[in-house]
Amino acid sequence: MKRHLLLALALATSLTAAPLSFDFKDPKGVNAIQFHLDSLLEPISGTASGVIGTVAFDPANPAATAGKITVATKSLVVSNATMTEHLQSPMWLDVAANPEIVFELTSLANVATTGNTTSATASGKFSLKGVTKEISVPVKLTHLAGAYGKRLNKPELGGDLLVIRGEFTINRGDYGIQPGKNEDKVNPEVKLILAIVGGAPKA
Repeated sequence: MKRHLLLALALATSLTAAPLSFDFKDPKGVNAIQFHLDSLLEPISGTASGVIGTVAFDPANPAATAGKITVATKSLVVSNATMTEHLQSPMWLDVAANPEIVFELTSLANVATTGNTTSATASGKFSLKGVTKEISVPVKLTHLAGAYGKRLNKPELGGDLLVIRGEFTINRGDYGIQPGKNEDKVNPEVKLILAIVGGAPKA
């Protein structure tokens, strides 16, 4: 009888356990999102390193994942300094007036978990240069239990990691970024690739 009571209590605890909150402000400064514009005359690649945000993730219920990832617009750079200036100028991203690029997750669909990795379609609100649109993108969420301290070379800290990976494409014209202009040098389609890690220190 006592054993059954303990099992019932354990089950109830697992069902009511709060999701873990993962902080994507990376203490190692590694997190970055890559972007590619494969234009006819001038393929362009760059990175955005100013990634912050929080994601609530429950390994027992990945479909309930919620959160928001923000990127500092001024952190977007390419290898050519002059092109970076143009990218950040009022004619393009206008970083002074639009300091953040934001994706706010509203739902996960087509959720499938194998081992510690969950594949899904993430739907949410993507905001860029003052324009917000609903988008859906394929993602993979990998939950690494107990790996937080190990990543920081401090295993005594404990805690978990959540790695988010995904690739998707947007059209710059949809967000008011020089629509229909300079398409031979600046592709209208922008490919975004993310592989970012968030940490949940042990309480």
